[in-house]
This record gives sequence, C-alpha cells and structure tokens, in this order.
Amino acid sequence: MPSVILETDRMLLRAFTEGDVDDVLRAARDPLTQRWLPIPAPGQPYTRSDAVTWCVETAPAIRATGDGQQWAAVCRETGRYVGSFGLVRTNWAARVTEIGYLLAPDLRGRGLAPEAVVAVTRWALLDQGFERVALKAATANTASRRVAEKAGYVYEGIERNSMPLHRGRTDLAVYSAIRPDLAG
Repeated sequence: MPSVILETDRMLLRAFTEGDVDDVLRAARDPLTQRWLPIPAPGQPYTRSDAVTWCVETAPAIRATGDGQQWAAVCRETGRYVGSFGLVRTNWAARVTEIGYLLAPDLRGRGLAPEAVVAVTRWALLDQGFERVALKAATANTASRRVAEKAGYVYEGIERNSMPLHRGRTDLAVYSAIRPDLAG
C-alpha cells in the first residue's frame, strides 16, 4: 500500500515513528485496551519492547508487505498522540480488508475514533478501490460497537467464539462498510 497521510478536521493520521513508542505503550497497557485486545498475544503483558517493535518494525512491514496500513493518529493542533488506526487482513484478490483501532485512554468518548475510522474507510473504499471494509468488535465492547455505528458501518451479525482474549474467548460483532454506505 502507498504511504499516505490522512487528514480529518481534528487529526493527522501518519506513519508510526520511534517517537510514538511511549504513547503506544501507555495506550496498549491500559486495562480497558487489554480487556478487549489480546496484545501482544493472549496472556502476555505488553512491554516497551513490544511498542518499539510495533512502531519501527511491525507497522511499517504491514504496509510494505501489502497486508494493510497502520497510522498513528495525532491532534492537528498539538501533535499529541490520539490512537492507532489501521487496515489488517487485507485480501487484494477479493478487494476486502478489516479496520482495527485503539485510542489513548484519556481521549475516549470525544468522537475521535469514529472520525478517524471514517477517514480510513473512505481512503480504502474510494482511493484504493476496496469493495468492503469490515470492523469487528467483541460483543460486550459497547464503546467499540458505538464507533462502528457512528462511523456508518452496517451491523451484519455475530462470529461466535471468534477471538481469544487475555482471559477466555469472545464472540465478535461484525460490521462492514461498502461504497454505497458512504453516501449516508
């Protein structure tokens, strides 16, 4: 995928840098993040080394290999880290991909996640020619499900027992966006 900066009213979405490590570490270690995202792997604590690897190796490699694209979202006015947004599990032949994200804990509930999800979705569907972007969230993760709804994604159903967590497994609520959904 091409390296690109996306802009919203309040944010710039840009490539990760080594300067993002401490912010990524704080966001990834947050108890609510850890409840819903089994990063770096189920049952393993997120370390500074994991954050360094993410920022300088993994995120750039995802783009370089075509598996997806990852952005560090920062406030346009202050440059402050807002969160991580990205496309994963990209299937080029089918022209489908999946969006994932996490937000800095103290910035939740301000509409920043839906704003960034809309920008990434529009880029994927309109600029890159994808046919579908999926968004999956644990069924009990009501905040993430609200992000999907506010961003205009359509609810499709439940993938049962679909994802491991740090403790146990969860069903995933599946949402999607296709080009006609962008008109709404």
